[in-house]
Amino acid sequence: MAGSKSAISMRSLSKSFGEIKAVSRLSLEIPEGEVFALLGPNGAGKTTTISMLCGLLEPTGGHAVVAGYDVLKEPLKVRQEIGVVFQQPSVDDLLSGRENLEMHALLYGMPGKGRKERIDSMLELVGLTARQGSRIKEYSGGMRKRLEIARGILHSPKILFLDEPTTGLDPQTRQHIWKYIKKMAVRERTTIVFTTHYLEEAEQFADRVAIIDRGRVIARGRPLELIAELGGDVAFMKTSEPKKLAAKLRRMPFVRNIKVGSEGVSVSILHSHKNLPKMLRQAEGVESIDMHPATLNDVFIKYTGRGIREDAAEGGFWDRIMNSQADR
Repeated sequence: MAGSKSAISMRSLSKSFGEIKAVSRLSLEIPEGEVFALLGPNGAGKTTTISMLCGLLEPTGGHAVVAGYDVLKEPLKVRQEIGVVFQQPSVDDLLSGRENLEMHALLYGMPGKGRKERIDSMLELVGLTARQGSRIKEYSGGMRKRLEIARGILHSPKILFLDEPTTGLDPQTRQHIWKYIKKMAVRERTTIVFTTHYLEEAEQFADRVAIIDRGRVIARGRPLELIAELGGDVAFMKTSEPKKLAAKLRRMPFVRNIKVGSEGVSVSILHSHKNLPKMLRQAEGVESIDMHPATLNDVFIKYTGRGIREDAAEGGFWDRIMNSQADR
């Protein structure tokens, strides 16, 4: 998208909570109409970054421009141009699904002409037409999430922020919603910025990704290009002596990106169809081997040292913030 106008521009954007640096000098340019994935372990600074870009948190350093407006100087104008779907639900439990969308349409000043049709189409998109008259407190968690997404895109925002948008949704609904979001980005040049623990979503739908850890960008690029940099297929070799095996593998010129775990060693193998037999002849103590084509998850492991799903059950950044406050 060379030459495209920037929808979002960040320069040394930073945010600290006391001694905790949530985001540290983050600089990114996201062109109009791009679908951009912000990836990272729990506590990497993803939600904090989105909160600053939405004008919900004030940066402690640097600056950002969203949809042409400075997030510090013109936060209200920023909010008029964006749609947001956060991890935590924010719909009104006492209203019905349709009433929530109608209230959102009024808050954003959507004209009466075509408003009903737009709400109808959003309810159909997320599969809630039959339950539009039910109160939100009667919705399941998945239904709430689908309504949040419908509300976020109802007013056709220039920029849409999605923080873990499909968590808890079934695979069919996830695919259906992503197909619409991708189409919206192309047809209306809507810029999409999303976080996800489903790396296959980023691999399939993102034009570009940035992997952040400890509030800093550690890798960025197009998913397929980042995957290609691994240089081959990925193998996990189970062994009782992973350090000993890793030492042998490091002497093999066709082996890349060696990661040592408690139960074995993960490596990238160049031209695995001809080099795998050589590797197995030279490597002793391999109990089993699992091969697969490289994926974005392997890229994530290369840069962060762990799989993104390994963080799913652990406390994230906001848990650490709450614990630090409780200790005072």
